[in-house]
Amino acid sequence: MTSQRVTLITLGVDDMARACAFYEALGWSPHPSSQPSVTFYQMQGSVLGLFGRADLAKDQGRPSASLGTGAMTLAQNFETRAAVDAAWRRALDAGATALKAPEEVFWGGYSGYYADPDGHVWEIAHNPFWPLAEDGSLTLPDPA
Repeated sequence: MTSQRVTLITLGVDDMARACAFYEALGWSPHPSSQPSVTFYQMQGSVLGLFGRADLAKDQGRPSASLGTGAMTLAQNFETRAAVDAAWRRALDAGATALKAPEEVFWGGYSGYYADPDGHVWEIAHNPFWPLAEDGSLTLPDPA
């Protein structure tokens, strides 16, 4: 049986120090098992890893020029619109590139997009139809 889960998300970065400084400015803490060539951030039930883009391409057996960004979005959901706005300000202050400022969206929520210094796209959103648990985790509600 195949399980529906992602245990590790690895982002290819061009400058490890710059990428680590960005995520630390967002309030993320590197895991102690991080190394100079790879930085890990423990999330709820999964891990975010930062790995040099050229090293990641080599590990995948592809030329580094074929590793792009922006064809997917990582997302964080927040309890309130104010929390989305605060996350937006924090990301821009940390060096993110604004893609779309948070605004009301067609599906009834509130969201915006930014790119980290390596171009990885993040959505920050408040979805009133998807309540978050106390720990911030998300379990999709059953349809009514």
